[in-house]
Amino acid sequence: MKENKLIIANCSGFFGDRFSAAKEMVTGGEIHVLTGDYLAELTMALLFRQKIKAPEKGYATTFLKQMEEIMGECLDKKIRVVANAGGLNPASLASELKKLAEKLGLNPVVACIEGDDLMQRIGDLQAKGEEFTHLDKGISLKEAGAAPITANAYLGGWGITKALEEGADIVVGGRIADASLVSGPAAWKFGWKQDDWDRLAGAYTAGHIIECSAQATGGNYSFLREVPSFKNVGFPIAEMHEDGSFVITKHPGTGGLVSKGTVTAQLLYEVRGPSYLTPDVVVRFDTIHIQEEDADRVMINGVKVEPPTESSKVCINDFSGYRNSMTVVLTGLDIEEKAKIVEDTLFETLEGKEQFAVADVQLIRSEKIDPDVNEEAVAGLRISVMDPDKDKVGRLFSSKVVELALANIPGFTLTSPPTNGMPAIRHWPALVSSHFIKQTVSVAGKEFIVEAVKPDSDFKKTISPEYKTVQIPDGKMINAPLGHAFATRSGDKGGNANLGVWAKTYEGFSYLKDFLTVNRLKELLPDMSEYEIERYELPNLLALNFYIKGVLGEGAAASIRSDPQAKTLGEYLRAKIIDMPE
Repeated sequence: MKENKLIIANCSGFFGDRFSAAKEMVTGGEIHVLTGDYLAELTMALLFRQKIKAPEKGYATTFLKQMEEIMGECLDKKIRVVANAGGLNPASLASELKKLAEKLGLNPVVACIEGDDLMQRIGDLQAKGEEFTHLDKGISLKEAGAAPITANAYLGGWGITKALEEGADIVVGGRIADASLVSGPAAWKFGWKQDDWDRLAGAYTAGHIIECSAQATGGNYSFLREVPSFKNVGFPIAEMHEDGSFVITKHPGTGGLVSKGTVTAQLLYEVRGPSYLTPDVVVRFDTIHIQEEDADRVMINGVKVEPPTESSKVCINDFSGYRNSMTVVLTGLDIEEKAKIVEDTLFETLEGKEQFAVADVQLIRSEKIDPDVNEEAVAGLRISVMDPDKDKVGRLFSSKVVELALANIPGFTLTSPPTNGMPAIRHWPALVSSHFIKQTVSVAGKEFIVEAVKPDSDFKKTISPEYKTVQIPDGKMINAPLGHAFATRSGDKGGNANLGVWAKTYEGFSYLKDFLTVNRLKELLPDMSEYEIERYELPNLLALNFYIKGVLGEGAAASIRSDPQAKTLGEYLRAKIIDMPE
């Protein structure tokens, strides 16, 4: 291993990402650490359903299969593997990894990190004053009468550091924070201490950039024509340096792109304001400096930090009933009249909308006047219901939609057959005092306790971001799609959505900053107008970030939106025609 840097590669951004990526990262070039992030907020609910059926499961099963392919080569090359694939059952995954190693004739040191699972402690913690107040709604778990099925605190990187110090070859844990998968190995390699704040800030920034796999290397990138090829897009690599600076790159010969733009886009993904909260530090995203070093090599440095807060984030999933959706295809003329007939008739047969806890009807207009093909003549009427009664929202609902087929509007057809619906799992974001969080690291027959990082009362640093200001260009104004000049990246944060918008030039940002106010965004996206929206400026990234509260309802696993993770929101904005300097 080279002494001046630590090469960390990521092979997964979610449970279901490209299976072959683990092997590709191990065989495609030099790396020292292989990480994998398998736990989106939605994933914990999915793993709960898996564990109910098979108590020994509850982890990302694909990780175990990936390790079967690469475990031997990782040991030969001394590549450490660090992943949060343990989900709700990290001890079981660690046990299965040991069995797999024995089957393969290998002898790795496997470490397991626990301490994130608070399900059995919720009552005790509430008795000690922890109310688990919803971060957006301001009500406590008890007041809401919630029925949690999972509750996991986000863990920092120091448990990983300890496991590696004790000789671990493979480290698996539960809800280890995505970016901690990079900070932990970096602190181990360079011998950082808990108060090496700015260095840790760099590592957490690198972790945020590579955590979502190919989103940092051209995937989901607005300026898609800049990407040379979407075939075999390479996964991201962070070359960490001892001072906390790093380079983002990818293996040679792979598709995709690493550029200032692709890195900026990922920095804006699933964030709120300039202060990016992690379990170990608060990273100031408005201090990040990005520079293209070479083709597919982007240098990041200058990241500043605030110490951690006294609280840790907790991801609670609460069972809130069942949900179902059916979409009726409306074709040709009189679309709105047809939609009303379907809606009125259906809910009359169901004895009214009030029979359901939630009943939502959305008319999605996509038809054209004088269409050239049949598909250009259609709109969709999406009807969604939610209720604690499983039967009410199951076939009783969807079959009633189907029964309209021969006795309702002309051209009646559906996009799917009747379904039984699915559980509605409400995301409940909350905080817990960090002194209640302890990581248990089991490695080589020993057990270690790693305390949460404490705030630094002596921290006096004042952060004053500096950025260049320029004059907005004069001259002719034209009408053009916003996306011809600006890129976007959007995503979900529980029941909220973030929408990052960035410019390529200082001139572009100067215009964007003045033009795209919250009120203007609501004019451009009228379906967002009912929601509270926060706006943040990140001039160093030439970016704005909008945080749209409540638009996704109770989170992806309980949302009745057609896009429950807000993946399309950015491209929707880019399609809007605006006035801008030519």
